[in-house]
Amino acid sequence: MTLLASPPTTSAPVRARRRLRPGRPIRLGFLVGPLLLLVSWTAASATGLLDPRFLSPPWTVITTAGELIETGRLQDNLFTSVGRVALGLAIGVPLGTLLALVSGLSRWGEAIIDGPVQIKRAIPSLALMPLLILWLGIGEVMKVSVIAVGVLVPIYIHTHNGLRGIDNRYVELAETVDLGRGAFIRKVVLPGALPGFLLGMRFAVTTAWLFLVVAELINSTSGIGYMMDLARTYGQTDVILVGLVLYGLLGLFSDAAVRLVERRALSWRRTLAS
Repeated sequence: MTLLASPPTTSAPVRARRRLRPGRPIRLGFLVGPLLLLVSWTAASATGLLDPRFLSPPWTVITTAGELIETGRLQDNLFTSVGRVALGLAIGVPLGTLLALVSGLSRWGEAIIDGPVQIKRAIPSLALMPLLILWLGIGEVMKVSVIAVGVLVPIYIHTHNGLRGIDNRYVELAETVDLGRGAFIRKVVLPGALPGFLLGMRFAVTTAWLFLVVAELINSTSGIGYMMDLARTYGQTDVILVGLVLYGLLGLFSDAAVRLVERRALSWRRTLAS
């Protein structure tokens, strides 16, 4: 008796797993977009699509920047602007963080603090300028105060949101082991609110440069904004563009610095961008 041979089994083709992640991080990827913008600007200027009377070509801006550096105008105004932003951040960031902690850890604190901060968030900053000028004059105190108030809001909003988003299981564990208030803040609250705080810092550094522009365009005698306003009076488009490019680069690299800190401080998280 012969046994019928069974037909050979064919294994089903293995389907390749679809990769849905965005891919590997690109080294210095934050510079790709600005470089493409620079290439487009150069090409449009070289082909005559951009009238140099309305938008100076990049090579003219670079030449003008070199002349401003030789005379020392660019460095002096840059140091003044950076000092104002640094001081505004040094005041606004700790104050916003403190208000977020008080509001996030106390219902009474939230009732007292959250409403005024939300009101400030809804009021355009330009609407506050006349009042701040009446109170503080047009000197350095007013300019730094404008930046500090502008920085305070994103720090408060995102830190408060990160704090309130802490998993309740960690709070229950802290209560179970009878953790003190100070230790609870150090070991649970601050690490839990750190992602929100760093996100707020990204908004804060960008906001600081935006508010600096507003402050320096009002009766200033120094700073990048003053240099641009003076150039507007004399119709110097190239000098205005030097200031705009400088503001853009300062904002870009400030954000990149915060993102680098965020990536290292939160390296334990496994996210889509990891």
